[in-house]
Amino acid sequence: MVKRRIVLILLLGLLVSAGCDNSAKERNKSIAEVEEVKAELSRVKATLDGFRDEMSELKEKLAAISATQGKADSELTVFRQAYNDLLKRVNVLSDERDLEIARGEKIREDIERLAEQLRGQANEVTEYVGVAGELQAGSEDFNEGELDVIFVPTPQDVVDKMLELANVQKDDLVYDLGCGDGRIVVTAAKKYGCSAMGYDINPRRVKESLENIEKNNVKHLVRIERKDIFTLDLSKANVISLYLLPELNVRLIPQLEKLKDGSRIVSHDFDMVGVKPDKVVTLVSKEDKYEHNIYLWTTPLNKEDRQVDVE
Repeated sequence: MVKRRIVLILLLGLLVSAGCDNSAKERNKSIAEVEEVKAELSRVKATLDGFRDEMSELKEKLAAISATQGKADSELTVFRQAYNDLLKRVNVLSDERDLEIARGEKIREDIERLAEQLRGQANEVTEYVGVAGELQAGSEDFNEGELDVIFVPTPQDVVDKMLELANVQKDDLVYDLGCGDGRIVVTAAKKYGCSAMGYDINPRRVKESLENIEKNNVKHLVRIERKDIFTLDLSKANVISLYLLPELNVRLIPQLEKLKDGSRIVSHDFDMVGVKPDKVVTLVSKEDKYEHNIYLWTTPLNKEDRQVDVE
């Protein structure tokens, strides 16, 4: 009985001892696990601290970036304002340039208009000087009793119109009474290939006519003679050209009436009192800018009223 109790006590002691050992082991294990957890928490805390530091750095960088962006936005605003101001200035300068161009064009037009007026005045002065010289030269001969009229050259476009109005043909014989420098007979020969005679009482004019014939190589078609036109036999001519005073045209009527029927008479500027022209043409010369009348008569002369064809 006693032995049984002792055995039981021993067994119980063993059980208690075993239980204590197990508890110690468990406790030690728990402590180790706790320490491990603590170590892990420490590592996690260190990691979090690292994250916090990185977050702080990121915040600082973001703040710097934000500040830079703000500065960039501010500079961009300033740039945009400067650009807009520059654009406005460019527009103003463009408008000013257009205005200056318009003013320059107006000034250029005014200068050209003034230059044209001056050229016209210069031409008039030149013409007046030329006419004055001719008048002076003619007056010398006139004072000598040689001339009935003073020589004033007929503009070339008027000469052309006179011969056109007279319907000059190659087979015609053209007489120019008071031929001046011979421009009418020279033009008739060169343009129509017809024969022509020029008559003038002024030796200076005869000399100029001969020089003009030589210069234009029409000596085979044109002759010049110094004669008094009121002593001429005009019956051989088909075309008569005149640039005489009206009273001198009238003095020629008896000679003109001896022309063959169908002969043409053209006069520059002056008519023939008592004889109706077949046609009167008015021409503004491109050379002297003046208006010129050209009269046409056809033989037999019509001394009666007839409708005048005016162009």
